[in-house]
Amino acid sequence: MKNKLEKFSEFELLSLYALLIEELYERGLVRTTNNPVADYGEYVVAKKLKLELVRNSQKGYDAVDSKKKRYQIKARRHTERNKSTQLGVIRNIEKKPFDFLVAVMFSADFSIKEMWKMPIGIIKKYSRFSSHQNGHILSLKGKILEDSKTVKVI
Repeated sequence: MKNKLEKFSEFELLSLYALLIEELYERGLVRTTNNPVADYGEYVVAKKLKLELVRNSQKGYDAVDSKKKRYQIKARRHTERNKSTQLGVIRNIEKKPFDFLVAVMFSADFSIKEMWKMPIGIIKKYSRFSSHQNGHILSLKGKILEDSKTVKVI
């Protein structure tokens, strides 16, 4: 696909990106016009687990299930340039703003590589606190994936 895009100027590529994001928003695949990874992650997790997404302004969680359990959803996209498994900052764990964290890892083309569900109770054990970001940093690798309370959804 790269060769097909080389003929476009930088401005034309950015304009195309803006049109694509707007179309994804209109179709309900993303909830903002920001970077689509997080929004699309929320969409696919909600669809797969039959969750109801809450308002964007809701602090601490993104969706609820039929029993009103709260879910925070984190997404990461792997590319050739970035294979990091570090998720976005998780804030206020002590206040227990969610019941479960669901992490989805996308391939470069946005296909789902894996999806994991874990209770809030184990997040602090496997994450590190960053005072700079005022929250916990969790990487989706190693012992947290081996914990019996972590469930591989996909």
